[in-house]
Amino acid sequence: MNLLTELPISLIVLSSGLLLILIGLWGMLMQHDLIRIIIGFSLMDTGIHMTMVAIGYVTGGTAPIINDAVAADEAVNLVVDPVPSALVLTAIVIGLGVTAVMLSFAVRIYKTRKTLMIDKLTELK
Repeated sequence: MNLLTELPISLIVLSSGLLLILIGLWGMLMQHDLIRIIIGFSLMDTGIHMTMVAIGYVTGGTAPIINDAVAADEAVNLVVDPVPSALVLTAIVIGLGVTAVMLSFAVRIYKTRKTLMIDKLTELK
């Protein structure tokens, strides 16, 4: 018996998302290079997306279309919630924009200071 085949997919995605959140948080807090901090942010962002999708997933559920296949009174228990998926799509676009802005700031800092180590970027001028 394989452990991964017995677990529901939502639990696997949820635990993977939480693990990515922790790895990203560690990367953001413990690294001293700006690129590694940005990668940590991106990992944490992806983990949050995976967690949101896993929370909205219903094992064995169908698409959120109420028709003859799913009765309206049973739709709450049988239909996958579409709101987390819609929020995740929006969050992916916002995360991509924030990551692009952070990378552009990192490029600008490197051009002016010739370093990306935050220990050497302590002066206020």
